[in-house]
Amino acid sequence: MSKINIYFSIVFILLATHLQAKDYNVSDFGAKADGTTVNTRTIQRAIDYVSENGGGRLVFQVGNYVTGSIYLKSNVTLHLEPGATILGSTNPLDYVIDPKIKWSSMIFAVNQENIGITGKGTINGRGFTTANNLVSLIHRGIFEDELLLDRPREWRRPENIYFRECVNVTITGITLRDPASWNQTYDQCKNVYVDGIHVDSKAYWNNDGIDIVDCDGVTIKNSYFDAADDVICFKSHDANSICQNVVVENCVGRSSANGIKFGTVSRGGFRNFKIKNVTIFDTFRSAITFAAVDGGIIEDIEVDSIRSINTGNVIFLRIGDRWSSGKQPSMKNVRISNVYAEVPMSKPDAGYNYEGPVEDNPRNISPAVIFGLPDHKIEDVVLKNIEIVYPGAGNPLYAYRGTSQTELDSIPDMRERYPEFSQWKELPAWGFYVRHADGVVFDNVRLVAEKKDYRPSIVIDNVDGATFRNVEFIEPESKNKKQIIQNRCKNVTIQ
Repeated sequence: MSKINIYFSIVFILLATHLQAKDYNVSDFGAKADGTTVNTRTIQRAIDYVSENGGGRLVFQVGNYVTGSIYLKSNVTLHLEPGATILGSTNPLDYVIDPKIKWSSMIFAVNQENIGITGKGTINGRGFTTANNLVSLIHRGIFEDELLLDRPREWRRPENIYFRECVNVTITGITLRDPASWNQTYDQCKNVYVDGIHVDSKAYWNNDGIDIVDCDGVTIKNSYFDAADDVICFKSHDANSICQNVVVENCVGRSSANGIKFGTVSRGGFRNFKIKNVTIFDTFRSAITFAAVDGGIIEDIEVDSIRSINTGNVIFLRIGDRWSSGKQPSMKNVRISNVYAEVPMSKPDAGYNYEGPVEDNPRNISPAVIFGLPDHKIEDVVLKNIEIVYPGAGNPLYAYRGTSQTELDSIPDMRERYPEFSQWKELPAWGFYVRHADGVVFDNVRLVAEKKDYRPSIVIDNVDGATFRNVEFIEPESKNKKQIIQNRCKNVTIQ
């Protein structure tokens, strides 16, 4: 058994022992399940009592329990029985902005240990109503907010869950829905275990599925996410911290942004990830996005068995220099294998609430992208057993990007740009575009264009060390077409 598996096994045994502690019914403390009474003080009093008396489960039985901001304490698990719902108050004045986190949430935990939320019940933030009530209060001058993009700032709108610097966190079985901002954030926590949750997070703008920030030891598995914003988003806010030792497996997600994403805040970085058996569908941007644009590192990442259906892009690996502040960003040792993907011609999230923005046109369908910087190249990327089906039909009369040296050299690096696969609008390949990268391997890769495209399948630019082994191109009317174009490259092997 590997060290990481032994580590997680010990943690799970400890968590299971904690979950066998004494049960307390929240109704015994006076909480009303009538969907009207605001129970904030009552629930907080119950949490405090359970924590002060040795810990245990605070049980919510069938009913609707309305609350504002509450704080979970050490050795306490909120257990939601089937039919039990914790409802977020729709009054923005019932929520606090935590002074340490500087963020708003319904359920907080700060510097606690052995905590959790379990069961088959629901946490419903009622975010659409709460956010619009907040807009009304801002217009009346009760809150100050610049209403950037005609919406209150993310930190002012309450999430469902925000845990900061906690140890041994268990989230299992529950349904999380309709936050006013991001949905659930685990920030600088250790030993986070998420299993079998259902997330419906598309009631308002910025509704991520789950955010993991600078955590050490995380498992996310057997879960479903439907999000207006990124599905599973890993971030690194602290230049002196790192998000590491993470397992994601057996999950399904949909997004009007990205599927599995590292960044964009990437100050410290990401190390030692295993992502396996994930399906991403109806997703506006990339199924997989790894972005090191703020001075952080990305290294030792293994992605295996990904199914990407009806997504605007499949793989986007990017080094940039947005907020690096003198740090040296890097990305190396990334393995992506056993991927099947279908990219549509039409907008993949059309018809969903808060769907992704219509990109500036003209733009033909974009390829998968591996794009570093001349002074910070992406290193050691292996793509194995990959099949991507594109619509093809790139039309030079609609938008054109040629493959002469002059034309390829004219593509800007955009080192300070917010990282998205579509930021260059038109790219000169329909399958993969690779620039500023060393040691890239394509092994058993099949790229299919359903209609003829004016562009080649693959363009590599400023690449030292590229291997193409068993790479197949399927494109109508392209029998004698050169499908791999090189510019400023060396040590390229095509087998």
